[in-house]
This record gives sequence, C-alpha cells and structure tokens, in this order.
Amino acid sequence: MEGAASSSALTTPSAKVSAIFIHPIKSCRAISVSHAPLTPTGFRWDRQWMVVNSQGRACTQRVEPKLALVEVELPPEAFDEAWEPTQDSYMTVKAPGMQPLKICLSKQQHEVADAVTVWEWTGPAWDEGAEASQWFSDYIGKPCQLVRFNTASEVRQVDPEYVKGQHQTLFTDGYQFLLASQESLDALNEVLKEPISINRFRPNILVKGCEPFSEDLWTEIKISRFSFFGVKLCYRCKIPTIDQETAIVGSEPTETLMKTRSGKIIRPNDKNKNRVYFGQNMVWNWKELSAKGSGNIVEVGDPVFVIQKVSSAAEAAA
Repeated sequence: MEGAASSSALTTPSAKVSAIFIHPIKSCRAISVSHAPLTPTGFRWDRQWMVVNSQGRACTQRVEPKLALVEVELPPEAFDEAWEPTQDSYMTVKAPGMQPLKICLSKQQHEVADAVTVWEWTGPAWDEGAEASQWFSDYIGKPCQLVRFNTASEVRQVDPEYVKGQHQTLFTDGYQFLLASQESLDALNEVLKEPISINRFRPNILVKGCEPFSEDLWTEIKISRFSFFGVKLCYRCKIPTIDQETAIVGSEPTETLMKTRSGKIIRPNDKNKNRVYFGQNMVWNWKELSAKGSGNIVEVGDPVFVIQKVSSAAEAAA
C-alpha cells in the first residue's frame, strides 16, 4: 500500500544522482553526461533514433548483439537546454571496422519511412538516408535503415495501464526513464563470479546512497525540484547477458538474478514468476512545471527525495 514519506524524508535526501546516461540510438552505446535537459518524452536526445530491419521493425541487441559496440557522439553543447543544432551540427557514429558516420542534427528535410515498429507502436519516421542505411546494413550484415522519431507529427503514449495522464516517449522500450542504484549493482556483483558494469542494464539515471533495491519501492520521487513517478519494475530481457565491451552473450547476470530477483522470489503472488527484475521505470511529472521553461536540467549530484513508496516489491507494479 502506498504511503507518503515523513516530513524528514522531504528534507533529507534518500540518495543522490551519481551518473546520467543518454542512448541516442536505441540499443547502441550510451553517452555518460554530467547533466541532461528534461523534455516531456524523456531526456533530450534519448532514443530519438532507431535501427530497423527490412520490415521496419526495431533492431536491438536481443537479435543483433553487435549493436553494443556502436558508439555515438554528440556535441557537448547538445546537452545545454537552450542549444539548437545548425546545419553543421552532427551526431557521429562509430563501430569496429567501420568509417565514422555523420548524421546531421538539424531539422532538415527528411524522407519518410512509412511504417516502423517498436513493440506495440507503429508509425512513420524520418529516414536518415541512403548513407546511414548502407552503413548499418554493412555493419550488421543485412538490410537496415536508421530512422529518427518524427516528433513533428507522431505521438507515442506510455502504457496507460501503468501510467495515468498524457505521458509520451520516443523509441524506448516503453517508458521515459529507467532508474537503478549503485547499491543494487554492488549487491548483485557480490554474488556474481565476475562483476559487471551498470551498462548491462542501460539505465538513464544511476543513484547512490540508498539501500540495495530500495528503488523497487519508490512510486514518487523528487530529483532536485522535479517530480517523477515510479510506475513499473523493469523486468529484464536478454540484453543484460551481453557484454557491452565485446558483444559476447553469456548466461549472467540472468542466471544469478533468477535465484535472487525473480518474480518467484520477490513477487511470490505474481503470475510472472520466471521474470527477473532490476531497476524502476519512471515518467516525469512534467505538467507540474512548464516543460518549455528554463532550468529543466537534471545534474549529477542532484539530491533524490522519496515522496511515496510501497512497503515491498510484491506491492509494486510490474
């Protein structure tokens, strides 16, 4: 059952932001940044692009582990809230054995890919052109396109079963943000034969200073002055078993998580007993502030306040 935090919890942080990660191209490497602007769809630039196959379906590391080795660079000023790209502003994409690919960031005229699909959503997207298609096709070894979310005409709603109100996202798996704690990772690494990095779990926000897995319980938090709703525990697919430095697929950490973080263990009354959980999906309560106002920036070091939480993972949405 949800409960409000005590008044001391509203003045004493439960944790602080220790890292921020942006994933411009879905399933490719993250960019670690010191700060990031909030938008009504998530952090600016996060999952704005996606690689799709010849049927227009999302290509992810689940099927193409090599995407783990694709590095993405944006200009440092791209993470300043007021910055707008020009015709000379580029995203640079690199991968082993490939020449760098440059993608213009400004809103130039794009061809339209009629129907691209990510999970439940299908709609038109901007095609980033023949050069980008050839680059990813050569790298992956089958026909691909690089597409950009068409923010001018398309809206992708977050699952209303879990989130009330009009919350939107781009090419994420389903929610605007994924939050995890350093303590949860440390607790997992204590029982793994070989420790892993947080990049296996691909969060947007890493926090530090709380108890392991306490983020499971958070249903409303404030990061600095911004309110977020914790809406659903994140159940993990194959991707955490992919070494993000080598793209080699193994059995861990899923094998260990099955013994410590499965539905059977932490949610014994839930039907999904064979799912494993790590991290909390979140949305920003952007209507609380003007989304177009200034100063909507989350920074490393920002305090995290727990406003509401449930008493156990069994009571959390999942």
